[in-house]
Amino acid sequence: MSVLNSAQRNAVAELLRVSPVSDELGRRFGAAGHELHLVGGSVRDALLGRLGDDLDFCTDARPEQTLAVVKGWADAIWETGRDFGTIGVQKDGLRIEITTFRAEAYDGVTRNPTVTYGDNLLDDLQRRDFTINAMAVSVPGHQFTDPYGGLEDLAAGLIRTPATPAMSFSDDPLRMLRAARFASKLQFTVDESVISAMRDMAADLDRITAERIRDEFTKLLSGADPVAGLRLLVDTGLADRFLPELSGLKLEIDEHAQHKDVYEHTLIVVQNAIRLEGDSGPDFTLRMAALMHDVGKPATKDVGRDGRVSFHHHEVVGARMTKQRMKAMRYPKDVTAEVVELVALHLRFYGYGRGEWTDSAVRRYVTDAGPLLPRLHKLTRSDVTTRNRRKAAQLAADYDALEVRITRLAAEEDLARVRPDLDGNAIMELLGVPPGPVVGKAWKFLRELRLERGPLARDEAEAELLKWARGEGIVE
Repeated sequence: MSVLNSAQRNAVAELLRVSPVSDELGRRFGAAGHELHLVGGSVRDALLGRLGDDLDFCTDARPEQTLAVVKGWADAIWETGRDFGTIGVQKDGLRIEITTFRAEAYDGVTRNPTVTYGDNLLDDLQRRDFTINAMAVSVPGHQFTDPYGGLEDLAAGLIRTPATPAMSFSDDPLRMLRAARFASKLQFTVDESVISAMRDMAADLDRITAERIRDEFTKLLSGADPVAGLRLLVDTGLADRFLPELSGLKLEIDEHAQHKDVYEHTLIVVQNAIRLEGDSGPDFTLRMAALMHDVGKPATKDVGRDGRVSFHHHEVVGARMTKQRMKAMRYPKDVTAEVVELVALHLRFYGYGRGEWTDSAVRRYVTDAGPLLPRLHKLTRSDVTTRNRRKAAQLAADYDALEVRITRLAAEEDLARVRPDLDGNAIMELLGVPPGPVVGKAWKFLRELRLERGPLARDEAEAELLKWARGEGIVE
């Protein structure tokens, strides 16, 4: 054992020593004649010094036996994973999952795993996804078990499978996505044998439900370095199985002619967006919008007589494609709507630097973005990837100027809530109409007027409304 390995193993033992809940739980299982081990991601994260409040354990006890052990001890118990051998427990602020030793595999036809219980730790570790997740520490004895070299792989930053990659991915094809996700999360290198199997078995991902793929992809895109994971998805053909728009970007030349293709530009935009997130943590909506913002370009590519490439209205086409893809991936409607709106709006800023924007245009920009405005600011700035420093500086200055105008107008007007100068009651009283469609049409007219001209005095708003109503034949 090397000095490094010894130090890391001692770190795990020390972590468990100062965590009385783990040892206390282990003693309860031992008294009932069962073994208990901290396992998988919990051991990996402990070795990396980033163990959180979620702990994973495995045991030879069956779910009903686990329930008997934790009842009267746990602060809360949930059985939602019981069919898969997992009992959830909360104790002293820790969320604990205890899973029976098991083997799990897909039959190659259905989309859900079949679960059979195992009876020993080594077999359980072999069926886990990667060696860095196939380590265990017994409690309360603190015996370290690492039959597949996970500790060495962790030190080397390498992602390998305990069994052969083909066997591992046959058991659960989602593990291919998980390899890309861990490359993103941990910034590790994926072993060549694993990458080769991912290429050969990419089609097996079709056996996995859209919801499981969605959840894994969301974690990948929210990782520390999602670009590494995204490249792996494209290079292995996995992206073609659930997000073909991403691979499709490699076919199109960026109109600025500053990058190899729109694909490379897109990955840079994702990186830029991450840098602008600040301390608020991963913003999936922003990152997904950055990833999808140019997916409409392949369908809108046009080469003019002068040889220049254009992608007119690609933001409109891209928004529609984004909506369809996120619906297919079963994303919630509210998340989908936000990403789609950002994709649709991401080009709105261009042209501002030519001095064409009136205060009305600024109001509409803010109003159309609504609560997405802070994200739109970040997405628009992220989209500037030109290597021409003068051009990049000018675009940044233009957007700085736009934000200054927004701030100024926001101080003068309530840009967060642009509403007509007359409410529904005032409209009905002035026009002498009951509640109904006419009031709605009048309200929309006044709102458009407010966007165009800013706040109006009441008498001016009333005069404009009456003028409109006469033109519509509502009043004489």
